[in-house]
Amino acid sequence: MEKPKLLLHSCCGPCSTSVLERLLDDYNITVFFYNPNITDPEEYEKRKASQIYFLKGYGKSIDFLVGDYDVENFYEEVKGLENEPEGGRRCIKCFRLRLKKTAEMAKSLGIKNFSTTLSVSPHKSYQDIKAIGSELEGVDLIFIKEDFKKKDGFSRSIQLSKEYGLYRQRYCGCEFSKTK
Repeated sequence: MEKPKLLLHSCCGPCSTSVLERLLDDYNITVFFYNPNITDPEEYEKRKASQIYFLKGYGKSIDFLVGDYDVENFYEEVKGLENEPEGGRRCIKCFRLRLKKTAEMAKSLGIKNFSTTLSVSPHKSYQDIKAIGSELEGVDLIFIKEDFKKKDGFSRSIQLSKEYGLYRQRYCGCEFSKTK
C-alpha cells in the first residue's frame, strides 16, 4: 500500500532533520521551504542551502519546493508587533502566515496532509501551532498534529545537524527575535 502524501513546511534544515526521521516511515514527504520571516536575504539563502544540503545528503526520496520569498507580506502581517516578545502575538501571526501558505500549497498539489517543523523548537509554542493548523484544516485537508520536540526531537535535531555538518543559525525566527 502506498504511503499518504504530506507537505511539510520547514523553517530550516536543522529543524527538519529529526522531524523527517520521525515521519518518513509513514508518509511520502514533500518539504516546503516558505519563510518570508527571514528578512535578511543572506540569512535566508544560508537556511535554504542548509535545507537542500540535508535533503541531498540524507539519501531518502524527499521532494523539495521553495515558496515565494515575499518579505513584504511578512512585514505587513506583523506591522505594529515588532516589539512583541518572542512567543507573543507577532509569532502567532507569523505561524499563521506560513501555515496558511502551506495549506494552500498542499491543496493546490492535491496533497491531503500538511504539517510543520516549527514545533521541534523549544522556542515555539506547540499549542499555538496546533490551534492554527487545526483552523486551516478542511475538506480533504488534514493538519498532522505532533509536538516534534517531544521524544527528544530537539536534541535529536542538534545531533543530526552536527552529523551532517549543517549550518545552524544564531537565532530562531525573524530579525525581531534576535537577542539584543
